[in-house]
Amino acid sequence: MKQDNAAAHHTADFQTPALVLRRGQVFTLRLQLSQPLQPGQDHLTLQFSMGLEPSVSRHTLISLDLQSSASWHGWRASIRSQAGSEVVIAVTSAPHAIVGVYSLEVKSGRHLFEPEDSTVYLLFNPWCPDDAVFLPTEEERAEYILSDTGYVYMGSFRQVKEKPWNYGQFEKNILDCCIFLMTQSYLKTMDMRDPVMVGRNMGAMVNSQNKDGVLVGNWSGEYQGGTAPHLWTGSAPILQRYYSTRTPVSFGQCWVFAGVLTTVLRALGIPARAVTVFDSAHDTEENLTLDMFVNEMGKTVPNKTNDSIWNFHVWTEAWMKRKDLPPGNDGWQVVDGTPQELSQGLYCCGPSPVAAVRRGNIFMGYDTKFVFSEVNADKLVWLVRTVGRREKVSLLSVETMSIGKNISTKAVGQDRRSDITHQYKFPEGSSDERAIMDHAFSLLSFRREYTLPTKENLLELLVQEEPVRLGDPLNFSVTLRRKAATPQTVIFSGSFDLQSYTGRQLAHLGVVQKTVHVKEQVSNVVLTWESDTYTGSLDAFDDEPVVKGFIMAEVTETQETIATEVSLCFRYPLFTIELPNTGRVGKELVCTCIFRNSLLIPLTQVRFSIESLGLSSVQSVKQGTVPPGQTVQSQIRCVPVRAGPRKFIIKLSSLQVKEIHAEKVVLITQ
Repeated sequence: MKQDNAAAHHTADFQTPALVLRRGQVFTLRLQLSQPLQPGQDHLTLQFSMGLEPSVSRHTLISLDLQSSASWHGWRASIRSQAGSEVVIAVTSAPHAIVGVYSLEVKSGRHLFEPEDSTVYLLFNPWCPDDAVFLPTEEERAEYILSDTGYVYMGSFRQVKEKPWNYGQFEKNILDCCIFLMTQSYLKTMDMRDPVMVGRNMGAMVNSQNKDGVLVGNWSGEYQGGTAPHLWTGSAPILQRYYSTRTPVSFGQCWVFAGVLTTVLRALGIPARAVTVFDSAHDTEENLTLDMFVNEMGKTVPNKTNDSIWNFHVWTEAWMKRKDLPPGNDGWQVVDGTPQELSQGLYCCGPSPVAAVRRGNIFMGYDTKFVFSEVNADKLVWLVRTVGRREKVSLLSVETMSIGKNISTKAVGQDRRSDITHQYKFPEGSSDERAIMDHAFSLLSFRREYTLPTKENLLELLVQEEPVRLGDPLNFSVTLRRKAATPQTVIFSGSFDLQSYTGRQLAHLGVVQKTVHVKEQVSNVVLTWESDTYTGSLDAFDDEPVVKGFIMAEVTETQETIATEVSLCFRYPLFTIELPNTGRVGKELVCTCIFRNSLLIPLTQVRFSIESLGLSSVQSVKQGTVPPGQTVQSQIRCVPVRAGPRKFIIKLSSLQVKEIHAEKVVLITQ
């Protein structure tokens, strides 16, 4: 048995001996019979079956009579041509057929036989207009189904960093792993034809909180017994290891979950992309507000602050029609595999329609209220004072434009970032955006319990947040605008921590306070932390750090206080590579890495590595310690195993600088 048109189904790249098809699309089979088919005498039937107990009623047994033109649950088959004992059969599966593994059997009269290559994988089909995942343009299908490399975006909204990611959906055992995840999930067999249910369950199965899924989440900063999340650069090694061991892989954080989920969905035929939200809110109380509590020095009060703001959060968007929802909710859906909150008993999120998020319809679909808060919650800063023996809490500020910035994904067909913030919300500060927020609040079962505090003297507190070179002092330029034209005494306070991107404290940098007698309505002050307040903590945690905290200004005469949260990322030096433009399968390639440590601190346990879907494994070389000002040169040797244009990702890592990367596409020939 042979398939004639695998290329037409865009399935030829899957590294599997099985027949891979997309539903709703005609394909042809060549059957080599033991003797020529006798018209009117021999009765030929194809049977596609799924599972141990295939059933006609459950659409897991499809029987196609080649002498009849009738369809069976939307499936059709007919003899296209016959030459001697070879018969060419045209088969069209239903555009709503169950996705998964089928066994093919051929029945001739009373004889039933199974071809040698009888396993058939049937996938969703974004090329088919009648499929719920139909994507209209070829450019988008090439990006969101066929592309096996891309980027996830990290860092901060002021300093967006791109991280290359190998999705690798066509690699060996990846499709088998994805089908295995479907069978191990909470899906009923009939649900396997619905991209909504498949997307939701795959979001659940990429984390180990549900049925020992793919990845163990870990945000502790300590990753003994596993791989630190920042060291992963692709999904294939994770899924391959999981499939071979059937045990969760350690460890993942949000971008790893998103990368793996994007791979799984693309492999199954559902268009998918990784999306990053900067300054993403984690609204634990689901009241559409982020409540941050600080003391008089600007230090966060941990026993009151349950909500958090992540410097960035990465999730997956999947493209599908929402036949389960009212019109207007088709298109991109948020599906988040990072285990944050329970959703109907599962650690997953979505699918939530991006269109519903934009309109503030927070109860449309799965978990839309939570997603809405992640991109558009109001941020409330509360001041906690001790007056006598009693604790007094007062509202310092309401920030309506702090959450959900620079929502980003890879551009279609280009290696650049595309800002899609407008797809999630109207422009910040616009009347439309505020009206949507009011609409979302109106759907809650309780009223907003806060009012915007009025300031008699203070107007605005601004902090310049520019990235700083690792090892340099931290300087925060603070600008205070006030109404009063008379001189006043202002106490500026700042409290900062070294944190992970999720807001988890790695080290407390301390508190600084400066009293200034201001005369002008606009005044400036600089708050400084020396580099030794943070450099000693860099190698204690295996996460990329950010500096985060609150800066406050209090007018002594009126006791009015204003505060703002600030964050700062570090800048790292780049390195250069020398790698040939072309290579050959089985012939050694040499990559030369040249790096000058322009930082003021030494880098220890420096390692260079190279990875590509065209290589059998990651290759690396240890460099040791690189003192400040020193230049090192390393060579990594590797042997390509696959032909075609292949992206090579080269990384430098150390205890202090978690990851710097370079990349190059090399044409590999046979």
